[in-house]
Amino acid sequence: MSINTVTALKTITKNVRSLVEGGLQDGGGLLRLAPCWVPRSFLQPGKRLKLAPQDLYAYGLNRGGIDERWFASTTPAANENRVPDEGFSYAVVGNNRLTLAEAVAEMGAELIGKRIWNKYKRWPVYSKFFDNMGPIPHHMHQSQKQARLVGQEGKPESYYFPPQHNYTGNNFPHTFMGLEPGTTKAQVRKCLEDWNKGDNGILDLSRAYRLKPGTGWLIPPSVLHAPGSVCTYEPQWGSDVFAMYQSLVEGREVPWSLLVKDMPKAKHHNLDFIVNQLDWEANTDPHFKENHYLEPIPTADTASEGYVDRWIVYGKVKGQQLFTAKELTVEPGAKCVIKDTGAYGLIVVQGKGKMNHLALDCPNMIRFHEMTEDEVFCIEDAAKAGVTFENTSKTEPLVALRYFGPEANPDAPEMGAYRKQKL
Repeated sequence: MSINTVTALKTITKNVRSLVEGGLQDGGGLLRLAPCWVPRSFLQPGKRLKLAPQDLYAYGLNRGGIDERWFASTTPAANENRVPDEGFSYAVVGNNRLTLAEAVAEMGAELIGKRIWNKYKRWPVYSKFFDNMGPIPHHMHQSQKQARLVGQEGKPESYYFPPQHNYTGNNFPHTFMGLEPGTTKAQVRKCLEDWNKGDNGILDLSRAYRLKPGTGWLIPPSVLHAPGSVCTYEPQWGSDVFAMYQSLVEGREVPWSLLVKDMPKAKHHNLDFIVNQLDWEANTDPHFKENHYLEPIPTADTASEGYVDRWIVYGKVKGQQLFTAKELTVEPGAKCVIKDTGAYGLIVVQGKGKMNHLALDCPNMIRFHEMTEDEVFCIEDAAKAGVTFENTSKTEPLVALRYFGPEANPDAPEMGAYRKQKL
């Protein structure tokens, strides 16, 4: 068995501090992460994650196709019949591996910073690629208050559509979001009443937006959305709660259980309760796009120096900055030092180079158990000290996406700030 496979590594679960400290020393404050693949039984893979086609159903046909890759995740995937470590990212040090969750639990503030550790006692966010051939059912993610009713956490989220992963839009590159202004609760209730009649008509009450590579959206909890068939980078809160409000998608049944899985059992057939889970003001906002749409904003005018760092996810949810993200592009042969104010997870989407002491290389195809050199976790101290990025290619840009935890970037732009660039 080749050592370049994750399964060839020794899994460490105890006394992890010395292993992590050695890895951080070798990486210059960075930890190499292995790919973390997640299947969804109710969706069809879009085939743009670079996972080898023969491995799309590596968990078994009954588990569904792999349409997600999670980044720097300490959050378990909420899938039925899941394997024990599903959703957890592994840090790789030499011939050993351990979950990032275990590393954070052991070392706390030394990895993610005192502010986040003292408040959350965990890395409370994660990001992923989700990639589907068609649309996802119209659904929402519960708020913190709603999720607590079932012992979970709420889930606001955000989207960015990396051009490198969207050479094709697949079957439906549009996303329904929210509800048409003027929609009544009685209309949504009627859709729930019609669940078993086929298409329950929930999309008739919504509005679709065409998805444009290189842009994104910020989606608060309790807001309906039916993500389209564009490969999406999705920084979000560390939870996997959701409620599907659409009964039929592309001829495929969505079971009632996926509507109520994160609601109290006593409310599973209480239609008024289910309707009232929706944030009505946010869903029927007549200025929905204005209040949720994102375009990249450069952090500084550095193009003449051979690199550009851009904000791709910014803005606040209910007055709180819960996550942010940036896209760094380094031109061929260029080198730069990037200072950040918090820890982050990073994924390379194009090119090759170096990040402090670690090699970076964006693969063309990945087998299910293969290691890669495209994913890294950067601890807070290293981010603040400055990370050196170098593009070792003579012909191709090095492009990397990185996401941050809550309140990590007080200088991030406000929602709608991109419009000021165009004036």
